[in-house]
Amino acid sequence: MSEQSVTDPRLDELAETFEFFDDWEDRYRYIIDLGKELTPLSESEKTSEYKVEGCVSQVWLLASEDAERPGALQFRGDSDAYIVKGLVAVLLTLFNGRTPQEILDFDARSALDRLDLAGHLSPSRSNGLFSMVRRIRALAAAQVGQAETTVH
Repeated sequence: MSEQSVTDPRLDELAETFEFFDDWEDRYRYIIDLGKELTPLSESEKTSEYKVEGCVSQVWLLASEDAERPGALQFRGDSDAYIVKGLVAVLLTLFNGRTPQEILDFDARSALDRLDLAGHLSPSRSNGLFSMVRRIRALAAAQVGQAETTVH
């Protein structure tokens, strides 16, 4: 299966919303607001099993089967930093409701480049963002029984 185009409807909507804002300060506020809308994880879910390695901030991501689309995954996540929690929300927007194979085929790097996130984050936040993508891809790969560590 070939990689999906970066003209994905969810990505298109996010990109249009980002373009609506005049500057990155407004986009950061929007990202933070997205994070505030996430349902927080319980303290019992904030364990090393769900922790994302490679993030300066504390980040946890878990996956379960999507109740509305059998075979697809639904992700939940949380962070102790507002901007990072917002980045989690952006990734959940892009990945929730996709099958494991769709997640593995999705060109996350191109999608995030289109949003220009990495270019406007500190190097450590950018590395953390891609660590979250690797975690999502690893969770998807585990569902289809293959090893996956590269972000493309």
